[in-house]
Amino acid sequence: MVIGIGADHRGYSLKQELIKCLKSNGYKVVDFGTESNESVDYPDFAEALAREVAKGEINYGILICNTGIGMSIAANKVKGVYAALVLDKEMAEAARIHNNANILTLSAKRTSVEEAWQMFTIWMESEFEGDRHERRLKKIKAIEDE
Repeated sequence: MVIGIGADHRGYSLKQELIKCLKSNGYKVVDFGTESNESVDYPDFAEALAREVAKGEINYGILICNTGIGMSIAANKVKGVYAALVLDKEMAEAARIHNNANILTLSAKRTSVEEAWQMFTIWMESEFEGDRHERRLKKIKAIEDE
């Protein structure tokens, strides 16, 4: 399983810690940057990671910025990407079960390493339910295809 991860300067520290968690749990990790706490523009990292998820080059992605909002907005501009901003375990589960999200977006300001790892684990262990949720995702895809 290949997980892409990217962050801006505000999410850099959390990204580095999550990379350690991912690797120690057997995931192959592709780091899309940034490489320091120096100010950068989050859309650059969101787009790079999102394009690879959309192409299927990586299985899933994690994006981190101060609030998670900007990364989520930017990533969702890429066709085929369903990035979900997750702030707690319930949202992490729903992101997969209801929305089949392929990118988890986190807030560095509001999320500890432990919480981020718990949310990631729940998200990865949950399965898309399909059924009525599939119908809704097809409607979203129709909007995307316009």
